[in-house]
Amino acid sequence: MQNNKEWQAAYSVIEQLENAGFEAVIVGGAVRDTILGRPAHDVDVATNAMPEEVKSVFNHTADIGIQHGTVLVIVPAGSVEVTTFRTDGQYTDHRRPEEVQFVRSLQDDLQRRDFTMNAIAMCRDGSFVDFYGGRQDIEAGIIRAVGNPQIRFTEDALRMLRAVRFSAQLGFEIESATLKAIQNKVADISWIANERIKAELDKMWTGKDVFKGITMLEQSSLANYLQGSFEAKQWCDFKAHHKLIGWAYFAVLQGECWQDVLRSYRLSNKEIGFVKAVIAALDALKRGWSNMDYLMFTQQELETARYVAELRELSVHIPQQSIPELQAQLPIKHQKELVVNGSDLLTWSGKKGGPWVKEALQKMLEAVVNGELQNDRQQIKEWIEHEYFHEG
Repeated sequence: MQNNKEWQAAYSVIEQLENAGFEAVIVGGAVRDTILGRPAHDVDVATNAMPEEVKSVFNHTADIGIQHGTVLVIVPAGSVEVTTFRTDGQYTDHRRPEEVQFVRSLQDDLQRRDFTMNAIAMCRDGSFVDFYGGRQDIEAGIIRAVGNPQIRFTEDALRMLRAVRFSAQLGFEIESATLKAIQNKVADISWIANERIKAELDKMWTGKDVFKGITMLEQSSLANYLQGSFEAKQWCDFKAHHKLIGWAYFAVLQGECWQDVLRSYRLSNKEIGFVKAVIAALDALKRGWSNMDYLMFTQQELETARYVAELRELSVHIPQQSIPELQAQLPIKHQKELVVNGSDLLTWSGKKGGPWVKEALQKMLEAVVNGELQNDRQQIKEWIEHEYFHEG
């Protein structure tokens, strides 16, 4: 039994609903991850109580998705999303039902879910309710749609990419009928917003077996309908702890058009900036990193560039010493630590501002970083007068 705050809050909510005469269980990914022995968060509760009945049981609630039966319940241990058992109406946009119908049957509620491993409920006593063989599929490492896979993917086209993402995340195989249904419905992925696709790829990049995920993108033909190039053979040894490493490696595989591809997935400016820095660091690695590179790039940018170079087996000089050690040896750790600024140069020189100020500051920074000049105002003043103002 889990004992973190999310679980304590969920068990508290279930106990109060049961005491009020209702049925309540934990559902979704938290149950799957518990069976897998993985850390489980976002612990959601489903109940046969109608939304208004849920609100009547608790003193503190908030309507966060009440049209779909979801009420946020706040208890001393935390907050829990509580959703009424429901069945879904017609899907007209290949993503969400036009309407939902609240029901009292847990089996009907679990039947509408995407995959058997996500259609298991967990009771407060730790027992499971599993109508669709989810635990058996988890033990076998299989991703299988609940019921008819054609119907599941017609309802929500994103489920096709979720199947692939789970194969990468968990190292599971996609069951043959489920895979065939993806191949049949693959064109429907074009209905899905790129932001939603990005969210799945974010999770895939940090999966247990990214190579398997990219292989399934190819086998399912989903790769043909997504922006960019996906070639499984390029991902054989890839493993990352952060999604940005995945996006950086993916960008390198796209060649010159990498920015257009990544922007199509609606990456933020910060994410694009990280990738751009990694590609610049990778380019700098071809001549060997200088002290200035260790100053201007972050540890994560440099480590990602080094990792990409190793994966791509590029003929570059890869430093054997750890990057934090190399950065720690620098005379200054950030350009803001320079004790002289542009105003000082204007004062000392008596000149008007212009491009020369930026150029002089850059020369000064390089001299300090390379150990040719101490980061001392008087020494810098003498150096700049000798090397820059009176040069020639």
